[in-house]
Amino acid sequence: MAALKPLIGIAVILLISAGIAVAGSQGSVMIGGTPLFLGCATVGFLLHWLVFVPSYLFQTEHFFDLTGSISYIATVALAVLAYPEMDLRGQLICLMIAIWAARLGSFLFMRVKKAGKDRRFDEIKTKFFRFAFTWTLGGAWVFITMAAGLAAITSAEQKDMGVLGYLGAAIWLGGFAIEVVADNQKTRFRSDRANADKFITTGLWSKSRHPNYFGEIVLWLGITLMALPVLSGWQYVTLISPLFVILLLMKISGVKLLEESGLKRWKDDAAYQAYLQSTPVLIPRLF
Repeated sequence: MAALKPLIGIAVILLISAGIAVAGSQGSVMIGGTPLFLGCATVGFLLHWLVFVPSYLFQTEHFFDLTGSISYIATVALAVLAYPEMDLRGQLICLMIAIWAARLGSFLFMRVKKAGKDRRFDEIKTKFFRFAFTWTLGGAWVFITMAAGLAAITSAEQKDMGVLGYLGAAIWLGGFAIEVVADNQKTRFRSDRANADKFITTGLWSKSRHPNYFGEIVLWLGITLMALPVLSGWQYVTLISPLFVILLLMKISGVKLLEESGLKRWKDDAAYQAYLQSTPVLIPRLF
């Protein structure tokens, strides 16, 4: 019975992903009789399942985030290699996804290596089906997050970038900058031993309790906006991408877990309570 819930979860993830893969394949360029979108959709799942096996055997979560990063890069690399006629929009989206994935994946990997473990996995990694569910969710995270961008990358219809294309690129750049700056500020804060039992309230963290996640949401909204002009028909289903990112970061991982952890550590700290009252959860306070 303990295995039933994660098995149902895996089935639900795969059904939802399959539905998005079929919808996004409409209008995709065909490679050997198969929509390129569909082929690219499988990359993240295959890589996550491949790395899951040794990760479970050796009871390690060290390569989870890195596998996600490699999956994003491998997916866009496949698209570029299979579709040499890709237009400027597709090429830019590929480059943006690769840059973001390489930066975030290496950052998270080094953070886990330095800490020695990721506390989120302490219990999960000891249970085969729960761990398998987590790695399957990782594959879905890769595919669904980039689904709108992937639809544009693999689209047989090509259009000039236009206003929306360049606006989306500018929004991506802004979101990426916010995420990088926020991560670097928190890394420097944590590197000071005097801050070991403190919470950060400086820099971007004085404007938002989770500016890094705000930046990540913004950059995926930018990519979605870039993709929008070449979507049609069932491809509009891929617009679930930014909604999925928001749901994942706000309600499943990210913000939800960190807010719960913060309350456990500093619930009796008056300064922390004041920080909660004065600082927005996600969208930065401008003044």
